[in-house]
Amino acid sequence: MKQDEFGLEAPPAGLYEFSAEIGAGIDGFAKVTDADIEAFHTLGFMVIHNAIDRAAIEAGRAAIHDLILSHDNDNIMVESVVGERFFELPDEERLDSVRKMMPVVPFDTRMQAASENAALLDLLGRIMGERADLSQDQAMLKPPRIGREKPWHQDMAYFDYPTETTIVGAWIALDEASAENGCMMVIPGSHRDGPMPHWTRRDWQICDTDVRLGEIAAVPLPPGGCLLFHCLLHHGTPPTRSNRRRWALQFHYCPASVNRLPNSDQRLSVFGTDGLEVTC
Repeated sequence: MKQDEFGLEAPPAGLYEFSAEIGAGIDGFAKVTDADIEAFHTLGFMVIHNAIDRAAIEAGRAAIHDLILSHDNDNIMVESVVGERFFELPDEERLDSVRKMMPVVPFDTRMQAASENAALLDLLGRIMGERADLSQDQAMLKPPRIGREKPWHQDMAYFDYPTETTIVGAWIALDEASAENGCMMVIPGSHRDGPMPHWTRRDWQICDTDVRLGEIAAVPLPPGGCLLFHCLLHHGTPPTRSNRRRWALQFHYCPASVNRLPNSDQRLSVFGTDGLEVTC
C-alpha cells in the first residue's frame, strides 16, 4: 500500500488524470432550456455559472465560518491528519482543518436560505417532473495543503431510496474550485451504467480498477457556480496540496412523491459487495 506524505493510503497514480475540462456553463438557473435538461439526462450533469450572487456567496462563507467556530461540533468531520488536535487549534487553523459538515441547514438560517433558492427549486422541478424536496445538506470543504481525496463513488450508494429515483445533487462553489485545489471530477454518462458495487477502502467507494480512466472530465467552477449531477454519476475529488481553500455547499434533492426505504438492507443488496460475487 502506497502512502502519502501524511501516512495515509494514497490514491493510485493517474486516478484523477482528466482528458477534458468543462469550462463553459449556462449563465444562471433561469437560462436553462429544455435542450439543456435533455443534455443533463444524457450526460448526468449540468454546469451553471452565476447560480448565486455575491451576497449569497458571502453569506455561505460566513455561515460556514460561524458553524465551525461556534457549533457544538457534533456534525463536523475534520481531516484525519488533524484529528483530536482540532479542539486545541487557534480559530484560523480550525477553519482550514474541516473536511465536511453535515447537516448544516438546521443550524443556520443562511444555509436554509441557500437550500431554498427559488430558481434552483424551479429548475429541479423541471428536471424531475414534480416538486423537489431537500433530502440531504452538507458543507463540503477541501482545506489547503491537507485536503484528502473523496474517491470515485455514486451518491445513491449512500441513500436509502429506491435505486431508480432521480436524486439530484447541487454542488455550489463558494471559492474558486480548480483541478489544483480539488474541484469535482466526473465521468460523463456514467449514471446510465446503473448502480456499481462499492467497497470500504479509502472511503465507501467504487473500486479503483472500475474507474473509467480516459473518460474523466474536470469541472472547475468560479465562486457562485453550481454543478447539478445525477445520483448515479461517477464522481470524486482529488487530494489537494494547494495553498488555496475550497469551500462548497452540497444539497441533494429528491422527488416529493418518493418515500425512503425502511432500512439500508435493500440499498446494500445493490451497492454492497456481499453475495455479489465481485472483487476489488
